[in-house]
Amino acid sequence: MTIYLDAVWVLNFLLDFMLLMLTQALCRESSPKSRLIIGAFFASLIVPMTLYFPNSYITTVFGKILYSILIILVTFRFISFNRMIKQLLLFYFVSFAIGGGMFAAHYLLQSPVAITAAGFLSFSSGYGDPISWIFVVIGFPIVFWFTKNRLDKHAIEKIRYDQLYEVSITINNRTLTTTGFIDSGNQLVDPLTKRPVVICDEVFLQQWFIREDWQHLKRAYEEFNMEQIPKSLENYIQVVPFHGVEGKSNFLLAIRPEKLTILYENHHIVATKVLIGIQFADLTKDKRYHCLLHPQIIKLATIHSA
Repeated sequence: MTIYLDAVWVLNFLLDFMLLMLTQALCRESSPKSRLIIGAFFASLIVPMTLYFPNSYITTVFGKILYSILIILVTFRFISFNRMIKQLLLFYFVSFAIGGGMFAAHYLLQSPVAITAAGFLSFSSGYGDPISWIFVVIGFPIVFWFTKNRLDKHAIEKIRYDQLYEVSITINNRTLTTTGFIDSGNQLVDPLTKRPVVICDEVFLQQWFIREDWQHLKRAYEEFNMEQIPKSLENYIQVVPFHGVEGKSNFLLAIRPEKLTILYENHHIVATKVLIGIQFADLTKDKRYHCLLHPQIIKLATIHSA
């Protein structure tokens, strides 16, 4: 069996470079590309060392850990011990995630590949099996993108989950409870009454209305015809004008509730001077929350012990 060192080395360098790029993205580091290239080159040196010195200390478990630490120091520099450990653990995490994804894809497609301590090696003759090489070159960026995309979404979802709170709204002497999300970007205030506007979707709000009245409200919004609003709801509904992010003028139909209560950090926050903007659609695809809270409520509402 013939092994072309230069081909394996180049492939390993590219893989290490992408692993370090993903580690940098997850660590939110600001290392320049030049240091990533130097770090990837240093990491790829394990290929000739493993092939020429298969029994050296670098091939042992402790040797590989030490070498990984050196890779991190070369790429990101030493700032603090805790930061270095975080970078090292993330480097191992993305290596296992990418390697596991590639192995799973190969197993699924039943493509021949051999994985060694030196990296991804695929041998048959000369440069190895062309199908496996093409798979690695094309498949690695796909697994890279998928891993980063999922981790980014997980981070966003975790932030959102940490900002979800139990919300109770009382309209026409009827109180219903749902989950709300505190959106720091929601700065919508009624220009006439200066009341903050909370946005709720129709899945939650239509529970207060009979089907016919809700359809009239929806048509009034779509056609901008306030005469469509049922007479029995006129005391609860008002129009809130606003400017969208694109600068265009728009309006919301809003409900005047008796009160809104948020269970926030073991306290009940009660707001009475608030409006409930109607969104005639879902707020989220996964229906995790049905209420987009205004941050001003947390600052200005009355706080009661839970």
